[in-house]
Parts: sequence; C-alpha cells; structure tokens
Amino acid sequence: MNALCRAGLAGVIALLATCAHAESLRCNGHTTEVGDSRLSLLYKCGEPLLKDSYCAPIYIASSLQPVPAPLIGLAVPCQRVDQWLYDRGPGNLLATVRLQGGVVRSIEYGHAPQ
Repeated sequence: MNALCRAGLAGVIALLATCAHAESLRCNGHTTEVGDSRLSLLYKCGEPLLKDSYCAPIYIASSLQPVPAPLIGLAVPCQRVDQWLYDRGPGNLLATVRLQGGVVRSIEYGHAPQ
C-alpha cells in the first residue's frame, strides 16, 4: 500500500510540474515565455516553420458586439494577431506561439491551429 501511495504522489507532482511550465517554449537551450518580445523569440528559437496573421475582432465598448466589418480599418483599427508554428523535431509536439503587439501572448502545444 505504501508503494502505491508513493507512486500516486509522484504522479501528482509530475502533473503539477508540467502545468507550471505550460506557457514556455524551449529552443536551442533558451526558454521563451509569455511576455517576451518578438525579437527575443526570433533570437532564441529562430524562424518558425509557418507564419500566419489575422485581424482579431474588436468589440464595441461595454458590449459583446464586434465592430462591423466595413468600419474595421476605416474608423477602428483591427488587432493584428500573429501565429507562428514551430516544429520541435521528432517525438515532440508542435508549438503554436501567438503574438499581439510584438509580444508573446500564448504558447500552445499539440496539433497545428485550425
């Protein structure tokens, strides 16, 4: 019974350790984290496998209604979001890094974004 408890405790500790580093990306011996600049990401990890940009919707103040498409760009600037995909090699999950305003906002592991 004691060995079973130790195994369970070890599993919980391992799970907590992985959750603590969910928002970081390790490249070439460096770690990139949320809040790092685009320049820092490029320096640490190099060019990504793929890059994509899109205009995120901007919402009207105090409502959940997005600004109508004809007004975006004319009266209201859009929020540009960049997505960079890093292939971390065999046996590692793909990493998708989202940047807004030249700053890393999120890092996700798994399949390519849809």
